[in-house]
Amino acid sequence: MSLALTGCKPANHNAQDAAAVPSSTRPTSAPDTQSPSHDAQSSPSEQDSTNPTDTRPLIICFGDSLTAGFGTDLGQSYPDHLQRLLDADGYPYHVLNAGISGNTTKDGLDRVQLVIARHPKIVVVEFGGNDGLRGLPIQQTQANLSSILSQLQASGAEVVLAGITLPPSYGPDYIKKFDAMYPALAKQYNIHYLPFLLKDVYGVPGDMQEDATHATAQGNQQVARNVAALLKPLLKK
Repeated sequence: MSLALTGCKPANHNAQDAAAVPSSTRPTSAPDTQSPSHDAQSSPSEQDSTNPTDTRPLIICFGDSLTAGFGTDLGQSYPDHLQRLLDADGYPYHVLNAGISGNTTKDGLDRVQLVIARHPKIVVVEFGGNDGLRGLPIQQTQANLSSILSQLQASGAEVVLAGITLPPSYGPDYIKKFDAMYPALAKQYNIHYLPFLLKDVYGVPGDMQEDATHATAQGNQQVARNVAALLKPLLKK
């Protein structure tokens, strides 16, 4: 299935940082108007969502706008819905949203140590869409993802990988190589992976925003179910 990734509105109603950056050091990102991207850069929240008294094992959802919840209200990103699913099923984990809209794999690589500093039990990695839409060399994108996964594993975290794809206009050869990154990396690092984050969301009425790129609040509920199924083998009650 091809995803009709396009540019989108610069406003993000759900751009909380989500995990990874202490408030005193968080950068402010300007909208990217120079190159095509499936999500405009947005500033992470200045409010740290981690409760220092919360001792539950930490799951960090680490990615770009698809993780951040671009275009939805606060509390409606897929990590928010994932927290509700885990709570309802009796899994004692705290889910932290480390999605920043506009991030490429290089941006993810630049902040992976900030994620590691939170000592997560599990990290859900979702990057690559912005690289693809900018036509960046696939070898570099894969190398960045590989370094992210390697560093996370070396920290002792369990890692899972969520994939994405590109619109047909990028050509079958580029798309084939792009799509092949995710299973190759999953095999290399022996990790669970989801081939398409928007499985059972893309193309479903009411589940996608008008940009045909980002899930609605309703769609993010299904994304959370997709990710929960990926995580279940790693969770303990």
